[in-house]
Amino acid sequence: MATEAPTGAHAFSRRRFLTYVVAAPVLTMAVKAVDDLGWASSAAASPTPSDLVDLSDALNLAAAPTAYLLIIEITAANRVVVHVPRAEVGQGISTAMGMVAAEELDAGLETLDVVLDDARPELLWNQLTGGSNSVHSLYAPMRTVAAAARARLVTAAAQRFKVDASTLTTRDTKVFTRDGRSATYGSLSAAAAKVTVPAVSPAPKDPSQFSVIGTPTTRLDARDIVTGAAKYALDLPVAAAPTVVARPPTIGGSVGSYDATAARVMPGVLGIAQIPSGIAVAAQTFDQAQAARDAIRITWNLGPNAALSDAQITAKLRAAAPPFVAPPLGSLSVTREFDFAFAPHAPLEVHTCVADVRATSAELWYGAKSPIVASQAVAAAIGLPADKVTLHVVRAGGSFGHRLFFEPAIEAAQISKALRRPVRLMWTRNDDMRHGRMRPASHHKVRATTLLGRVLTYEHRHATLPVDFSHGLGEALTAAGMNILSPGVTQTVFALTQNMPYDFGAVTQTLTDVPLAFPTGSWRSIYSGQAAMANEVMVDEIARSLHVDPLAFRRKTLMDARSLAVMNQVARIGQWGRSMAPGTAQGIAIHKEYKSVVAYLVEIDCRDVGAPRVMKGVCAVDVGRAVNPRGLEAQVQGVLTDGLSMTLYAGLHVDNGAVREGSYSDYHFARMNQSPLEIDVTVMPPTGDPGGAGELGFPAAAAAVANAYARATGSTPFSFPIVRSA
Repeated sequence: MATEAPTGAHAFSRRRFLTYVVAAPVLTMAVKAVDDLGWASSAAASPTPSDLVDLSDALNLAAAPTAYLLIIEITAANRVVVHVPRAEVGQGISTAMGMVAAEELDAGLETLDVVLDDARPELLWNQLTGGSNSVHSLYAPMRTVAAAARARLVTAAAQRFKVDASTLTTRDTKVFTRDGRSATYGSLSAAAAKVTVPAVSPAPKDPSQFSVIGTPTTRLDARDIVTGAAKYALDLPVAAAPTVVARPPTIGGSVGSYDATAARVMPGVLGIAQIPSGIAVAAQTFDQAQAARDAIRITWNLGPNAALSDAQITAKLRAAAPPFVAPPLGSLSVTREFDFAFAPHAPLEVHTCVADVRATSAELWYGAKSPIVASQAVAAAIGLPADKVTLHVVRAGGSFGHRLFFEPAIEAAQISKALRRPVRLMWTRNDDMRHGRMRPASHHKVRATTLLGRVLTYEHRHATLPVDFSHGLGEALTAAGMNILSPGVTQTVFALTQNMPYDFGAVTQTLTDVPLAFPTGSWRSIYSGQAAMANEVMVDEIARSLHVDPLAFRRKTLMDARSLAVMNQVARIGQWGRSMAPGTAQGIAIHKEYKSVVAYLVEIDCRDVGAPRVMKGVCAVDVGRAVNPRGLEAQVQGVLTDGLSMTLYAGLHVDNGAVREGSYSDYHFARMNQSPLEIDVTVMPPTGDPGGAGELGFPAAAAAVANAYARATGSTPFSFPIVRSA
């Protein structure tokens, strides 16, 4: 199985199935999608916007006009080529969509080739990988397209064997007759492409017939990844000069002047050019490029943030949080404030991009999660018409929101144009930490009022730097009409993502943007990574104020059965309340978003208060229907590592406009010896169609760690990460 993007223009052959042949269902399905949003049936009292329409609904609505423009190819060699208009950044979308196609085609997984689509402008808002929306948005269209392809193959076989199509069966990428004859899909492909009216139903299977979807499956590209066969941008067989960029010491700084006399004559140097973000150096090797970069004498303009450090930023955020309204008469109040540090995305693979810019066209290879907007931005940056830029989407080694942005693609194109040669640009880890996008720091002021053991009101004031959604999500929401909910993209996204799973009376959660010139971006769970985490710590604080067990309090106040089920499952598996040694404790939390719900229970050892360690994690997750339970298990295990890292150790410091951390040596993401010794995951039985999973787990995992820390130490943490480096 291969998951590589085509390395050149991919011409369609007549033997390929184009989904345009099943264009008829598009409009019908789009209308149905609107009905499926549940606007009419959601009649809960005082619902929040996300209870009615959440971010995933909005993205599906924006994608609806082109949702069925998917491509599945049956080659003469009997390979099933599944095109996925999303990015593969380690989340396993290639395997999940391959499984969905194989299910409906009755194709063997070993016959699949999953490729990532190049930027396809005709897809409009349907080629954006974010918001844990990929499986949710592609599941029904991929099933429909694959089922339609199978119907045509069966029809072609019936014509060949001169039998009633209804008597034929399919399995293992073949069609079988009752008398034992068979034909491979590949041998039927040409004839099937000419079928206009299938002789059997093109409808997808009933879920009761599934044999692939829901079966734990090892990633189709696992062998390629572990053997090094998988190709990333740095590995692609494109002749291009290794290139790096000298960048300013401060965020938003710029080049004042520079002298590259010494660097130009250094071994291997092929070219030096100034671009808006710094000075680029291309050489025969990356070592040579970096050595020459360091030899350039540069005077920097420090930019707009030179007077800002952590203390000033935190003070601005705290001052911006609005006050609470007057509490209900006679009620008691629980008020807490939380601070979260900046955080980089820090995927294992740093940004890399190959660019070949010619006089009248350009070709790029980049792990883009928003390739349509990226190719348009590249075209504008180098002065070419948008249709003259080809952007190949290649696999990438991690993202967490990072690759929604495409500055490296723009830079690579600018450098290639300036030097008149193809370049292979690599951001170093230092570049990535100090100049990449980051989760903005935030301040949270939260108050609950209670009376007679019940929560009457719950107010959450979230103040943060504006999250940049210029990568296309904002336009997608506008296309879906979502900007009518509230003014501004950030406010809309906040409204579409924040809910309250508890019966807490009158709930208000507000966002205040504090405009500071930092390169922000979507980070795991966008706002929920901090807001929902703070809410779950508050739940423990409220329970403590009421002198009740936090699990019992959650069980009493959770408002839906799915949430209660995952909570009960982790409590049972994790033996909530079991006797533990002093300095150790359990913590529990839940999160509901993306049509899914997850709960974590963790056990922490804080006997060394300077080096707390999560020893065990228990998770129960309900995503509606898990396409690949093994992949889902990996998702929620990985996000627990993210959660404990960001809660305990990992964050960025800003000193006079400069990010202090520059590598994993000083950015303290959890090491192996800080990771749980045991993680137990329960994938709950299907409760509906698939929801999202990629970002789902973070808020609950992070909050469970914080709650465990509070119980183990007797001191609730309100500033994260808890253990901040000096």
